[in-house]
Amino acid sequence: MNNVLSLAYIGDAVYSVYIREFLINKGICKVDKLQKESVNYVSAKAQAKFIENMINSNFLSDDELNIFYRARNHKGTRHPKNTDIITYKYSTGFEAIIGYLYMNHNNDRLDEFIKFILEG
Repeated sequence: MNNVLSLAYIGDAVYSVYIREFLINKGICKVDKLQKESVNYVSAKAQAKFIENMINSNFLSDDELNIFYRARNHKGTRHPKNTDIITYKYSTGFEAIIGYLYMNHNNDRLDEFIKFILEG
């Protein structure tokens, strides 16, 4: 699959499920509390921070970095009103890596990716 925006699209959904499961397993039961806590993980700002930490820690493989840069550098000027374009592009790259790992059935690496976030 070459379309990095499609990878980001599926990556967003996969990541959301991981985070929701994590929060529920922490014992959070009320939906409003789940929603408030999830923002710490799923917002563009949080995702940009996570991917910067991964890059600075040399956590990503060359293939993952390639996916990230392709998604981050994809031409497009649309972004949500509540975030700047650079943060949005970083979060798109973050989601594209998750989508790439998911679509390639690389579940072990996907688990490592999520573990880096949740334990970092």
